[in-house]
Amino acid sequence: MSDLVSYQLQEGIATLTLSNGKVNALSPDVISALNAALDQAEKDRAVVILTGQPGILSGGYDLKVMTSSPEAAINLVKDGSTLSRRLLSHPFPVIAACPGHAVAKGAFLLLSVDYRIGVEGPFSIGLNEVQIGMTMHHVGIELARDRLRKSAFNRSVINGEMFDPKGAMEAGFFDKLVSVEELPEAARNVALQLQKINMSAHKKTKLKVRKALLETLDKAIEEDQHHAL
Repeated sequence: MSDLVSYQLQEGIATLTLSNGKVNALSPDVISALNAALDQAEKDRAVVILTGQPGILSGGYDLKVMTSSPEAAINLVKDGSTLSRRLLSHPFPVIAACPGHAVAKGAFLLLSVDYRIGVEGPFSIGLNEVQIGMTMHHVGIELARDRLRKSAFNRSVINGEMFDPKGAMEAGFFDKLVSVEELPEAARNVALQLQKINMSAHKKTKLKVRKALLETLDKAIEEDQHHAL
């Protein structure tokens, strides 16, 4: 679909692969490409697998954009938060196949989908915002509050603790861990299983379950804009 996000449709499964340099930074162009890919997946009525390059899903927002101007940073965070909201309400199942590191917004992607598979190895997963001098935004707080286990929420959001894959699964970032070699097949097997559910019931149930969260995120997106300004 683009150089930044490839789109492969096979057997009703749409695989979206992030490809933006060494850390798969999430820039405005990457987010735009992801939205275009999700548009196509919706048209194809496909189960979605979101993945990255060997060793990394994403290291988070593009720091060049984040440091270029306050306005650019505000807009990028808004676009990223809106993407998370979209993933949470996508009408078809979305699986994250994380091939390694997932940091900051990369980890928030894991908290924005329906099923998350990680890989064993020397990888870091978590929300490092306070480590690098960033006050956590409202959307990030609310997303983590809803999706992480209570025992890990403060450690992750307030302390900026990073987790190895096993710790990340215990914290609530992952649902399953496999070896690096097993990841593509494991993601495909989950997608094939999810194809068997009734998609209308899936969509309606997802929106019912996440109604309060989605409403909270809508308010948080606005709050982040006003607070940043």
